[in-house]
Amino acid sequence: MKRILGRSGIEASALGMGCWAIGGPWLFNNSPAGWSEVDDNESLRAIEHALELGATFFDTAANYGAGHSERLLAKAFKGRRDKVVIATKFGYLVDEAAKRVQHYDETEEGSDVAGRLRADVEASLGRLETDYIDVYQLHVWGLEIERALAVRDVLEELVKEGKIRTYGWSTDRLDAIQAFATSPNCGVIQQQLSVLDGNMDLLALCEQRNLASINRGPLGMGLLTGKFAPDSTFASDDVRHNAEWHPGFKGGKPTQEWLDKLASIREVLTSGGRTLAQGALAWIWARSPLTFPIPGFKTVAQVDENCKAMQFGPLTPAQMQEIDTILGR
Repeated sequence: MKRILGRSGIEASALGMGCWAIGGPWLFNNSPAGWSEVDDNESLRAIEHALELGATFFDTAANYGAGHSERLLAKAFKGRRDKVVIATKFGYLVDEAAKRVQHYDETEEGSDVAGRLRADVEASLGRLETDYIDVYQLHVWGLEIERALAVRDVLEELVKEGKIRTYGWSTDRLDAIQAFATSPNCGVIQQQLSVLDGNMDLLALCEQRNLASINRGPLGMGLLTGKFAPDSTFASDDVRHNAEWHPGFKGGKPTQEWLDKLASIREVLTSGGRTLAQGALAWIWARSPLTFPIPGFKTVAQVDENCKAMQFGPLTPAQMQEIDTILGR
């Protein structure tokens, strides 16, 4: 199951592999931002299994594990770089040795991202052991639009130089994307999207401008897999322990509202033999032909379940309508 990444023309698997979790523990502005401990050997086996099942799209960032996720992908793709589409992100000061990431200027979010962009791209190219990046994304969610446009000018130069093939911005701000995505080589955006949340106006803009919508949080940071209960907790070095910004979590636990909503649509999502996770991914594919969900993973088993969602494909229009009716939207 393949799709085209919007106006970039790049073909990739409809399912992307989100490579945040495999970066392992790291600190963002001194707060835990990883998904607890990982086994690098298991991560490499999981990536190999994803490739076997037809996944060719891998989304990472310089931040993830303070460079560790990018280095793992380099190891996994050695000798077959041309078989995969790599998306990574930039915009922060990455200290690999200390496993710390922070804003360039701690007193002013996103200060001088444009000025440091060329150093950022070279650092990622080095960690990925490649001479080009397929999809390069601005990672500073709240960067002022004026500064982002300065970043875009440099990104356009990098496309012409062959360092990157297309670029975008990971943010859910409609006004930001309206301004940023007017240049020809901006082919993607990255937004939070799942069956229970997301900025639908932003998705509509993607359809108007033929931008691929790369979808973080397609499984609600694991909540939409059905494996959590109201009293589920997370390790102190797991980002979900403090994920107050996500509507599915409060006080380090899943919210009852999300658990109830998931229960109400469980039957539709699991129709035809799908698991809950596979149903949640199928909803995203049915929502727009430009969507690319990127569920995270730490194990071979998770990759197996997520990749096999491609065998089922999108939900039907009738199933989509039924979900909307149940959720009252």
